Amino acid sequence: MIEKSGKRKKILIWTGAIILILVLGISLTSRYFANKFKPLIKEQIKELVLKSTDSLYHIEFSSIRINLLTANASLTEVKVIPDTQVFKKLIALKKAPNNIYYIELEKLGIRNFHLFRFLRHRKLNITQLRLDNPNVVMVNKQFDFNEDKPPRPNQSPYDYISAYLKEFSIHTIDFNNVRFKYINNNKAEPEVDSVKNLNITLKDYLIDPHSATDKSRLYLLKDVKINLNNYTYATPDSLYHLNLHQLDFSAASGKLNIKSFMLLPRYDEMRFGQLLGYSKDRYEIQMSDISLDGINLPLYILKQEFFAKEMNIANGSVAVFNDNSLPKTETERIGRYPHQLLQKIKARLNINKLNLNNINISYSVFDRDSRQKGTISFENTSGSFNNVTNMPKYKEKNPFMTASLTSYMMGKGKLDVNFKFDLNANDGAFSYTGLLGHLEGRSLNRITKPLGMVEVKSGEVKKLEFKIDANDRTAKGLMKFEYNDLSVNLLKKEEGEDRLVRQGWMSFLANAIILNPNNPDSNGILITAPIYELRKKNGSFFHFIWRTLLQGIKHSVGVTEAKQQKIKTQIARFEQMKLDREARQARREKRKLLRKKKLTGEIN
Repeated sequence: MIEKSGKRKKILIWTGAIILILVLGISLTSRYFANKFKPLIKEQIKELVLKSTDSLYHIEFSSIRINLLTANASLTEVKVIPDTQVFKKLIALKKAPNNIYYIELEKLGIRNFHLFRFLRHRKLNITQLRLDNPNVVMVNKQFDFNEDKPPRPNQSPYDYISAYLKEFSIHTIDFNNVRFKYINNNKAEPEVDSVKNLNITLKDYLIDPHSATDKSRLYLLKDVKINLNNYTYATPDSLYHLNLHQLDFSAASGKLNIKSFMLLPRYDEMRFGQLLGYSKDRYEIQMSDISLDGINLPLYILKQEFFAKEMNIANGSVAVFNDNSLPKTETERIGRYPHQLLQKIKARLNINKLNLNNINISYSVFDRDSRQKGTISFENTSGSFNNVTNMPKYKEKNPFMTASLTSYMMGKGKLDVNFKFDLNANDGAFSYTGLLGHLEGRSLNRITKPLGMVEVKSGEVKKLEFKIDANDRTAKGLMKFEYNDLSVNLLKKEEGEDRLVRQGWMSFLANAIILNPNNPDSNGILITAPIYELRKKNGSFFHFIWRTLLQGIKHSVGVTEAKQQKIKTQIARFEQMKLDREARQARREKRKLLRKKKLTGEIN
């Protein structure tokens, strides 16, 4: 028994020793051949890059490590550099691409290059290329000869490698934590944009006799995937931070998804304007579930034209705030309507349809007189914009951007509004129509009390319709406002008081003389309100629309120039009557004092 146990131990020891010797032998042999073939492989890699790019690019690296046992390798201090002289020759031959790239990285990892497949079949198939922390510079110069060029090479790279390879493929190319810089050389002065923390995955790169004509491939690739996490950008004016969380894009599907997007002011509402020293709209935007479909990546790479069939934005908010107590800037804001700003975007843009779902929009003003903030809100806004573009070829086909939106004013009254923007109009022409349904009048006090110092005591909005044509200077249109049982209190700010107090006599006059309590009246006559509003040169788009609609509302309820003049005359009469009464009271007091002095003998 002891002898059998000893024999088993010896067998295990010898077996282990043999396996160890074999592993060491294979490892040493692998290292030997790897070192022996390093110069040859180094030259083959350089030649492969040079030939597969038609001599436009060459690769440089300081060292190469090869493990034939695991079929892995790595290059260090890698540079992929375009040859500018070759590029100029290609331009002359009208074969140059619109983009050239400069790539630098500390290490390029090559995983599983299938050595035996290469030796037996002359097929170089690599499972993965991994590029960590690369610097990528893309330089764009658009050439007319590349117009409408398909996303495939002019000449198959297979023609350059067929002498020594039947096939060259890379299953996955991973660019991790890319620092990407884009240089636009299409203008007199280059324009530079950059982004960090970018991850790019290239899927199924293939050079064989048929890949260059495969229409399912994009520049010999089956797919390009882009990922960007936790991107933050400070705007040049130092007023905002732009935050983007989790962007994912796939070229094969043409879909882009953004988990959240935020434009956040660096300062709170009151501090924002105080630091600037003048009144300026402050924007706070938060959006979730943003997606785009039908993105044409080859078009963007080739011509820097961003095309998408559809964009969807859901579950977000847009809050605009202005401190009206600060001085107004004298800077003109002409030419800053939404469709005018769209035309000023440097990038060429076309989105066939933009859908909104469950977006809350609010416009707030801090009033200089009431010292309070008023807010008008449009909640659960949904709808769509069509023909969102700044590209001439699409504007020639359709020069109008339209929007159809449904919202709930103050979260209660259903509002349907339609916009039509003339994309070619030099004067910023646009029009809008709307219909507001049933709304309890007191729900408007959030804006009427702070901004108009008017409290709605009672009133029921039955229907409000408007149709407006506007441009950079004026707005003209018509409003039909139907309501019942309107009654208000006029308010004023008392010194030392934080709240607004009621003006009893003035409120009585307003309800008795100015306001129409019902529209239509008891005789069924409906007062329609013609609108003509001059835009303030420094007024914003939101401010202009609000002032235009307010004019129609005031006219409908009876706040006309004639009635205002009438109440001013009445107030002046009452003020004079008050002064006369006080004067008579003073004369009586004086006579009373004289009689008292005569009785006491103080005067003769």
